[in-house]
Amino acid sequence: MTDDPIRILAPRSWRGYTGAMANPPRPIPLQHATLHGHEVGYRLAGDGDDTILLIHGMAGSSRTWRDVMPTLAERHRVIAPDLLGHGESAKPMGDYSLGAHASGLRDLLARLGIERATIVGQSLGGGVALQLAYQHPEFCERLVLVSSGGLGREVSWLLRALSLPGSEFVLPLAVPSFIRDQGNSIGRWLGDHGIRHSRAAEMWRAYASLADAENRQAFIKTLRAVVDLGGQTVNASDRLYLASAVPTMLVWGDHDTIIPVEHALTAHEAMPGSRLEIFPGVGHFPQSEDPERFVEVLEDFIAATDPAPTGNGRLAELLAQGAS
Repeated sequence: MTDDPIRILAPRSWRGYTGAMANPPRPIPLQHATLHGHEVGYRLAGDGDDTILLIHGMAGSSRTWRDVMPTLAERHRVIAPDLLGHGESAKPMGDYSLGAHASGLRDLLARLGIERATIVGQSLGGGVALQLAYQHPEFCERLVLVSSGGLGREVSWLLRALSLPGSEFVLPLAVPSFIRDQGNSIGRWLGDHGIRHSRAAEMWRAYASLADAENRQAFIKTLRAVVDLGGQTVNASDRLYLASAVPTMLVWGDHDTIIPVEHALTAHEAMPGSRLEIFPGVGHFPQSEDPERFVEVLEDFIAATDPAPTGNGRLAELLAQGAS
């Protein structure tokens, strides 16, 4: 068993309902950039000396970071893009693999003049973060994997079922637009009355996004790039030793029913020097279900670590060690 830090944080009892915040932050407006002829949406805030890149999960968008981004922006420059095929970004026919998403983020960072960042990825975004750090290590100062894909085979049965041939014909029946509209109305009413359950809200937004035909098409292409009937098809476990060159933290909820917390424990053992934060009672969305704690552990991690050095010398050394 590794001696590297593992913290299981006791749940906070003052919060009346999951994910509630006493003073919800004001939303950060969406901006747009054009890359390779496609419009990319992103949220950008803060003017700190360092940058945090926040990468959302499958069927999500930059909105998933709305509860943590304003607070992080008080000390850092923070960017949260909508991946292609998600949110307000374009949904072209084409490649929705982890490598394509990583290259798109590299180009967006370069377009905005951002040379390096602490890369934070949740769910699918964790797989993209791992790929970005591997393909383009010059951009990666630190790596934070939140309920991350790409660390094991197991994944929820629903995602495995949706990867099957023909699911694109079933989804329009399962997500009719009138159900989306009624659900959104109910959600607004609950919000107006101060009732919010963050895990359910995130799941609903992902479900409701699939009422749109373009979103469904992009979702299916993205899902099949990483999941089949047996589970996740992309697994970075054989390359996790490379993370010893980059300060790395894993954040997971012990009630995650989409990607099990055991993936975090196994990855932590395989990543020398990594840090693991387990949130009791939290599911697949730590940044939404307990935003204050999420900000606390992320800020502490950044303050306690130095950015990874630039250059490929350390990477070459690690690759040589891995081959021996």
